Amino acid sequence: MGTKNFPQQVKKFEVEAYKKPKNLRDRELRKTHVAFSGSPLKHPYDPKKVILVPDPYGGNPFYYEFNNDDISYVEKLPSIVNVDGETLNIVRLWVKRMSTAVLCTAFFVGETKPEDYEKK
Repeated sequence: MGTKNFPQQVKKFEVEAYKKPKNLRDRELRKTHVAFSGSPLKHPYDPKKVILVPDPYGGNPFYYEFNNDDISYVEKLPSIVNVDGETLNIVRLWVKRMSTAVLCTAFFVGETKPEDYEKK
């Protein structure tokens, strides 16, 4: 599944520059933050949140949703190109530890039958 399964109104946006932390080289950032990489998207209805799609062209469609206030630093990574020549920005977000975020993944709804487990 590609990005076509995500909300269609969501548009990509340019990464806003965050102030570079002084302790980036001291590895202090790694003690207080966790890094997440992917393609950033504007949230469809909440301007105080950002959506991050880790693998926009992959077969496992999922995304993260972070509050802007929990992101301390953004690094721009090399962009990726699809087969049509369209490029997507890739970034690394440094998110404060113990922040609340959302991991959203798609799944098929259905019932499991006891005999499905017995056949294994």
